[in-house]
Amino acid sequence: MQEDKLLQDLCINTLRFLSADAVQQANSGHPGLPMGAAPLAYAIWAHHLRHNPAHPAWPNRDRFILSGGHGSMLLYSLLHLTGYALPLEELQRFRQWGSLTPGHPEYGLTPGVETTTGPLGQGFANGVGMAIAEAHLAQRFNRPGHTVIDHTIYAIVTDGDLMEGVTAEAASLAGHLRLGKLIYLYDDNRISIEGSTDLAFTEDRGKRFEAYGWHVQRVEDGLDVAAIDRAIEAAKQDPRPALIMVRTVIGYGLPTRAGTAKAHGEPPGQAELDGAKDALGWPREPRFYIPDAALTFFRQAQVRGAQLELEWQQEMAAYAADYPDLAAELQRRLAGELPAGWEAVLPVFPADPKGMATRASSGKVLNALAEVLPEVLGGSADLAPSTNTWMNAYPAFSAGERAGRNLHFGVREHGMGAVVNGMAYHGGVIPFGATFMVFSDYMRPPLRIAALSHLGSIWVFTHDSIGVGEDGPTHQPVEHLAALRAIPNLITLRPADANEVREAWRIAIENRRRPTALVLTRQNLPTLDRTVYAPAEGVRRGAYVLADLGQGRPQLLLMASGSEVSLIVEAGKRLAERGLAVRLVSFPSWELFAEQEAAYQTAVLPPDLRRRVAVEAGVTQGWQRWVGLEGRIVGLDRFGASAPAAVIFEQLGFSAAHVEAVALELLKQQ
Repeated sequence: MQEDKLLQDLCINTLRFLSADAVQQANSGHPGLPMGAAPLAYAIWAHHLRHNPAHPAWPNRDRFILSGGHGSMLLYSLLHLTGYALPLEELQRFRQWGSLTPGHPEYGLTPGVETTTGPLGQGFANGVGMAIAEAHLAQRFNRPGHTVIDHTIYAIVTDGDLMEGVTAEAASLAGHLRLGKLIYLYDDNRISIEGSTDLAFTEDRGKRFEAYGWHVQRVEDGLDVAAIDRAIEAAKQDPRPALIMVRTVIGYGLPTRAGTAKAHGEPPGQAELDGAKDALGWPREPRFYIPDAALTFFRQAQVRGAQLELEWQQEMAAYAADYPDLAAELQRRLAGELPAGWEAVLPVFPADPKGMATRASSGKVLNALAEVLPEVLGGSADLAPSTNTWMNAYPAFSAGERAGRNLHFGVREHGMGAVVNGMAYHGGVIPFGATFMVFSDYMRPPLRIAALSHLGSIWVFTHDSIGVGEDGPTHQPVEHLAALRAIPNLITLRPADANEVREAWRIAIENRRRPTALVLTRQNLPTLDRTVYAPAEGVRRGAYVLADLGQGRPQLLLMASGSEVSLIVEAGKRLAERGLAVRLVSFPSWELFAEQEAAYQTAVLPPDLRRRVAVEAGVTQGWQRWVGLEGRIVGLDRFGASAPAAVIFEQLGFSAAHVEAVALELLKQQ
C-alpha cells in the first residue's frame, strides 16, 4: 500500500518521537539510531514485512532483526504501533525494572522481538542462521503447487555491526551459500560513539560486501522512502544476499546534535528534543503523542497479517491433503515436538576396558539420532573429522543443495555460534555447532546470548583437556570448563564414557529452552561395566553414585567428571583393597545436580561425609562448592605442556596412584 507523502512523514515522525520521548523520559538510551533510521524501518514495516501482530510466532512470517540493538526504542515503537501486545505504558517504562522494553531487545520477553541484540554483529549473524533454516525447510517441504515455506529475513545493521569480526565471518558464509532471502539495510550514518567512523573505519564497505558475494546497492538519501523501496524490490529479485547502504543522519532533526556523536548514546535533553519537534512540525506536548492517522495506518498491519496467515493456513490444509506425511512432519517440527519413540535408536555400548574417545561415541550417537530426527542440522568449524560431527548418510548444505544437513562453517567459530543461534531462533530445526574445546573462547558471545535467550542450541566441544597431548598448552583447555559453568542457564555436560555420552545427547535434544555444551575427549576412555556400576541414566540428574566400594558406611568420597572418572574408579579400587569404604560419584553436570531436590543431593553427597576428593583436569575454581572446606581437589591451576597425553597426565598428577595418595593423606589429617 502506498500512502501520500504527508501521511508517510507523519508515520516516520511518530516513530522518531515515540522513541526519543522514551529515551528522554528514561534519561538513558540511544536516540540517534531511531531518529535517523526511522525511514528505513518504515519502508520495511509498511511496505514489505509479512507478519501478523496477533500471532508473532506465525511460522511463515518474515523476520525483522534490529542488529543495532542499542536503537531498541525504534523496534518497540514499531511493535506498539502495528498492534503487538506491547501497550504504550510499556514504552513509557523504557529501561525500567520489570518492563517489556529493556535497554536492548530480548527474545522471549517482548512480543515480536525475533533476536536478542545489543552485542554488535550478533543480530547480523543470527539472520544468516535464519536464512539457512528457511532455505533448508523450503527445500525439504515445498512441492510443486505448494509453497509452504517462503519468507525473508530483513535487518537494520549499523556501522558498529559491520566493524565486528563476527559480521565478516557470517557475511562471507552467507555470500558463499548465496542466501538470497537476506535483505539488510545498512544505517550508514558514519558516526560512532567516539566520533566519525573515519577514526577507525575507512574501507569501502560496499566493495567488501561485493567481494563476499553480496548484492550491494546504495541509497544516497535516507529520507527517500521510494528509493529505499526500489532497492528492496531489486534485492528480492537477486539470488544473492543483499546489503542496501542507506546514507542517513544520526539523530535527524536535533538542532545541534544531529549528525554528531552526541546524538548516539545519551538522552537529547528536553530543550534539544523540543527543538527537533519544532523543526519537524511536531507538538512538544503531550509526550508519547501518536496521531490518529498514523496509528490507523500502522494498525492496518493487523488486518493484513491476519489475512496473510489465513492464506497460509489454507495453503497448509491443501498441502496436508496432498502430502499428509510431509505436512505432519513440518507441523511437528515447527511446534518443536519430538517424534514418539525417538529415544529407541540411542545406542547402548558394551563394557570395554579399552573403550573409545567420547568424541567417537558422540559421533555414533549423533548418526543414530540423525536417522530419526530429520530436524538435526549442524556442522563444525572446519573440524568435522576431528569432532566426529559429520552425519554420514546426508550431504552437505550448500548453495546448490539446500536439503543437506551437514554445514561447513569454515574456520569461523564466532560466526558459527551466532549462525547456530539464528537457526534456533528460526525454529523447525535442532542446530548444533562443533569445535575444539579451547576454541569455545571465540564463541563466548553467542554462548552467552543462547543462554540469555533460552535457545536450544547444542555445542559439541571435543579435545577437552590436557588429553589433547602433543599440540601443547595453546590447544589444551584448562580454564574453559569453569568459564562455561559460569554462564547462567547453560547446561555443561562432561560425560565419563560412551553410555554417559548417550545420555548427554538425550538431555541436549530434549532441552529446547536452554543450550547445552557437550564436552568430549580426544583420548579413549574405558566403557564402564554397568552391571557393576550404576546405570548411565544418572547423568540426567547431574551427578550420581557410581558405586560404594568396600564394606560399611563410606569413609571417603571420590568425585570426578569426564575422563577423570576412570581415575577415581581405579583409585577407589586401590583404596577398597586397603580395607577402606569408598563412594564413587560421577559428576558430569554441576548445573543439573544443583537443580535437584535437596533430598537427592544429600543422598549423593551426605553432609556428614566430609572427606571428599574431586578430580578434574582443569582449574580447581568452583569445585570447593562440592568438596567443602575439608575436602581436596586434584586439579590444574596452570597451563598444560606439549607431550604425549599419557605422559602429561602422569607428570601433572592425574593418575590413580596420585589420587590414592591424596585420599590417604586426607584421611590422616582428619
